[in-house]
Amino acid sequence: MTTESDITPSAADRHHPMLKLALELGPLMVFFFANLRGQWLVERFPALSELGGPLFVATALFMAATVTSLIVSKIVLGHLPIMPFVSGIVVVIFGSLSIWLQNETFIKMKPTIVNALFGVALLGGLAFGRSLLGYVFNAAFQLDAEGWRKLTIRWGVFFLFLAVLNEVVWRNFSDDTWVAFKVWGTMPITIIFTLAQMPLVLKHSVNLEADGET
Repeated sequence: MTTESDITPSAADRHHPMLKLALELGPLMVFFFANLRGQWLVERFPALSELGGPLFVATALFMAATVTSLIVSKIVLGHLPIMPFVSGIVVVIFGSLSIWLQNETFIKMKPTIVNALFGVALLGGLAFGRSLLGYVFNAAFQLDAEGWRKLTIRWGVFFLFLAVLNEVVWRNFSDDTWVAFKVWGTMPITIIFTLAQMPLVLKHSVNLEADGET
C-alpha cells in the first residue's frame, strides 16, 4: 500500500483534480444526507434499524463511503492521499465503536482527534526541521523552503483551531446542528482560510520545470 509521499505531483493527480476533490467531499455529503433522511432510509431498508438511530445509520454509510473513496483513489490515482487515508482509519475505528457501543460520542470526537493529530504532526514536524505540508498539497503547488515553513505553521494552528471548534459545537448543540456544521460550516471555513493563504503561496511558488531546465 502506498500513500502520497512525493512533493512532486503525479500525472494522475494533475489529470484528475476534480475526481480527487469529489473523493474527499463525497463521504461527507453521504454523512449529511444520511443523517437528514435517516428515518426514511430505515423505512425503505428495515435492516438499517439494527444500527440504531439516524446518526448511527449515517455513521455506517459514512464509513462505507469513506472506504469506497479510498479504494477508488487507489485504483484511479495509484496512491492513497495522506489526509483522507489517516482520516479514513479514524472514521472506521471510531464509527465502529459508536455503533457497537451505541455511543455517539466516538464519532463526534473523530474530527477533534483527526484535526488535533494533523495540527500536532505539522507543528511537531517543524520542530525536527521537516515541513510535512508538502506531502499533503503536493498536487496543488510547489513552494520554496521558507514558503512551506510559513504555510505549515499556519495550517498547523488552523487544524488545532478546528479541533477546538468541533468540541465546542458537538458539546453545546444538537446532533443535527453538529452534522450540518461538519459539512456546511467546516468546509466554508476551510475554503476561506485556504484562499487567505494565496498571497503567501504566490510569493513563494517555484517553477519546477523552469528549475529543471537551468
